[in-house]
Amino acid sequence: MEITEVKVFPAKDGGRLKAYATVVFDNCFIIRDLKVIEGHKGLFVSMPSRKRKDGTFRDIVHPLNSDMRRDIEEKIIAEYEHVHQLQQKGEYVGTEDI
Repeated sequence: MEITEVKVFPAKDGGRLKAYATVVFDNCFIIRDLKVIEGHKGLFVSMPSRKRKDGTFRDIVHPLNSDMRRDIEEKIIAEYEHVHQLQQKGEYVGTEDI
């Protein structure tokens, strides 16, 4: 399965949540609402999740192996850093979600 598109949408709150991301696989499958979060050890990607009745959260989509998780995280964080650099230069033009 190949990642064919990544879009990053910077968060407006300025807290630990840095951006939302959308990933397309093989030009035919899309996952929305991944989150780029600033953790204690740097940026990481959080999968879309749903709150359960007991108050805990459970991922509704996630990779089944560490190689795919690493690929997804690397591509999303690289795109986030690119968008962040454009924002710093004043060259970022927001895009609409896919």
